[in-house]
Amino acid sequence: MKVRIGVGVGAFDLPDHQGFAHLVDDLDDLGFDSLWLPEILTARTIDPLTALAFAAAHNPRLKIGTTMLVPGRNPLRLAKALATLDVLSGGRLLLTFVPGIPRRPESDALGVPSGERGREMDEILPLLRRLWTGETVSHHGNVADFDDVCVAPVPLQQPLEFWTGGLARAALRRCGAVADGWMPSACTPDEAAEGREVIAARADECGRSISPEHFGVSIGYSHHPLSVKVAQALGAGRPGLDPAAVVPVGIDNLRDLIERFVDVGFSKFVVRSLEPPSSWRAELEHLALGIADLQS
Repeated sequence: MKVRIGVGVGAFDLPDHQGFAHLVDDLDDLGFDSLWLPEILTARTIDPLTALAFAAAHNPRLKIGTTMLVPGRNPLRLAKALATLDVLSGGRLLLTFVPGIPRRPESDALGVPSGERGREMDEILPLLRRLWTGETVSHHGNVADFDDVCVAPVPLQQPLEFWTGGLARAALRRCGAVADGWMPSACTPDEAAEGREVIAARADECGRSISPEHFGVSIGYSHHPLSVKVAQALGAGRPGLDPAAVVPVGIDNLRDLIERFVDVGFSKFVVRSLEPPSSWRAELEHLALGIADLQS
């Protein structure tokens, strides 16, 4: 397996435009695979598509990725925006689609009741795949209703692959039915291995398969014991979860957790500091020294 490690920039203030440009270059210089930006509507974080377009224009090598919200979006606009970004980045776009964070105020800001988000993803994701081929598409559903539409430009990557996240059984089965890969977060290696089995079984039911190279994990890490606030936030979506089992404290423990995921067949990782670094360059150097050599 080809192990690849990207760095996620979390929900806290980023440097100004010059500092962000330096961050992008530092990721490339230090050998990381990709920059990942989340889409969180109510957090102090930048819009991912706008920022990734800047990053792609500034640096011609680094891959650009986002965990992007699907519910509440017009699928035609989404298809066109992502295809355009893939073309202008030279085919460097990485996508993981998510239904949203299940807690307020984020869940309210999304504008789609929690019970409807999965159904919207089930409708939109196969539609995106059709639109990205350049074929003329007609679609009549709950989210979109149109005839004879052809989206241009089409993505440079053919196909433009997308992964999904989530640990709920419905999310796992959706991944097996329509996605190209799986990128969960806040899970243990045992939970990831069990989820992969569910995904593989569903893919087999649908007459399809997912590459063994397309299983990864997004890992939040800390340099200090977790605060009560962070521990409560992690537990809000996963009752009974022991935060210490999914959030390594220190780079050595982060490396150990990545290696345990590799042992159960996972090879793509996004690592995210849960604390705003005082210096992004120093943080990335520390990460590179501790884990960059795991890439193969």
